[in-house]
Amino acid sequence: MRDHLTPEHVQRYLDITRRALDKIKVAAPERSFNKKLADSFLEMANTYYRDAMHFRDQGDLVNAFACVNYSHGWLDCGARIGLFDVGQDDQLFTLYE
Repeated sequence: MRDHLTPEHVQRYLDITRRALDKIKVAAPERSFNKKLADSFLEMANTYYRDAMHFRDQGDLVNAFACVNYSHGWLDCGARIGLFDVGQDDQLFTLYE
């Protein structure tokens, strides 16, 4: 993997995940348990995204790529189980149907 991972490849995934982060809206009601879950999922996604950018800036493409994929995974999971409203976008997110 290390031989094929380029800065452009990592940047492409960062751009896709940035678009996904910008698109989601928390779907759960404000005072619900699911709102707490949605907030936690979003915090994890944002934290991994920031870590990905940090590793990219340090030249560590392997860890940057891993972190951006974890970030997007949290978003996909939240969208798939209904914590996030993603407007039926099945290009940026893996939806159930």
